[in-house]
Amino acid sequence: MGLLEFAKKLEPDKKKSPFLHTVYDGFFTFLFTPNTVTKGGVHVRDAMDLKRTMTFVVLALMLPFVFGAYNIGQQHFMAIGQHTGYYEALHLKLIFGLIKIIPIWVVSMVVGLGIEFYFANRKGHGIEEGFLVTGALIPLIMPPDIPLWILTFSIVFAVILGKEAFGGTGMNIWNIALLSRVFVFFAYPTTISGDTVWVAGFEHLTPGAAVDYGWAEHLFNGLFNAFGWSTFNDSAHITDAFTGATPLGIAAHAGWHEVTEVYSPSQMWWGVIPGSIGETSKPLILIGALVLIITGIASWRIMAGMILGAALVALGLNAWGATPFMEVPWYYQFYMGSFFFAMAFMATDPVTGSNTQRGKWIYGFLIGCIGMVIRVLNPAYPEGWMLAILLLNTFVPLIDYLVVQSNITKRLKRA
Repeated sequence: MGLLEFAKKLEPDKKKSPFLHTVYDGFFTFLFTPNTVTKGGVHVRDAMDLKRTMTFVVLALMLPFVFGAYNIGQQHFMAIGQHTGYYEALHLKLIFGLIKIIPIWVVSMVVGLGIEFYFANRKGHGIEEGFLVTGALIPLIMPPDIPLWILTFSIVFAVILGKEAFGGTGMNIWNIALLSRVFVFFAYPTTISGDTVWVAGFEHLTPGAAVDYGWAEHLFNGLFNAFGWSTFNDSAHITDAFTGATPLGIAAHAGWHEVTEVYSPSQMWWGVIPGSIGETSKPLILIGALVLIITGIASWRIMAGMILGAALVALGLNAWGATPFMEVPWYYQFYMGSFFFAMAFMATDPVTGSNTQRGKWIYGFLIGCIGMVIRVLNPAYPEGWMLAILLLNTFVPLIDYLVVQSNITKRLKRA
């Protein structure tokens, strides 16, 4: 109660300082559940308000976030042939990964929430906290070396044209985090595709290229030396045998056999492979998915429908077998790429996903089908979930409309 009273004393005058009051209101409602009561009619206010819902989603993302920081370091040191064991020099790998991921996270939050604050002040309403989850998702679906200025443009595009133009949080048609990624993909394709963008710490990912630790080497090596730990070595170079290709990139051109020449199924399952920051570790993503299902935030029907759709199409492509990619065993399609991350955190967005129970099955199933078709049959883009989810976001109103009309028709026939 003391903290609550202290927070209330800090409240700026709404008329004299509208912007400061908007900022205060955003942080106050983040810390405390509003105790306002709806008057008139019958309404129920649940303690699980929007901010608490967003907080659970962010907590479910923490394991992929931490593993992503580790994997950035692991892939970097694999490239230079140092500390290649998974448990070797964990301090170097985590520090290196955090140096890469924290600026991306800060830019995502500052730019996105800055736009939210601006529109909240301009429209005279409280801060809509929808970007809390979006700002946590965006760093996890980007490559670790993405230029921050490109990231800034992508967030501005996604938040203004994808959300504010439609009325703000809860009114957007498409998933905002995926809009940010699709902007980078089409505006700066070499930044988010190909073999050279997934391993951080090199200007060019070619054999013999030197590392550049910059200020991190001077800041941390003295500390690590004091503990007798391994230090950053700026004389290291990329080893001749290292390519940086992702399993999907290899499979698209040479099939599953060539993939297993470079990566074992165990490596792909646990996520010690090149890829987007938070999308590689399947078990940790599935733990996050389970948290969202148990808390009632994400729909298990959408997830199950997506798995069924992807498995069915992958089985059909196995039977066709016209290209090496089609011959990848259907169950190993789930080991590569970002299927589980898209299933758990993107397709289940409660704003842009289907709202009817049968519609959720249809929506998830079609994402699985179309995403697998794009992944395997589109030679320019060996991954399909981003485009499939954005496409099905567009058709969500139609899916829900048809489901509701179908129910009305059935009930009229029974009447």
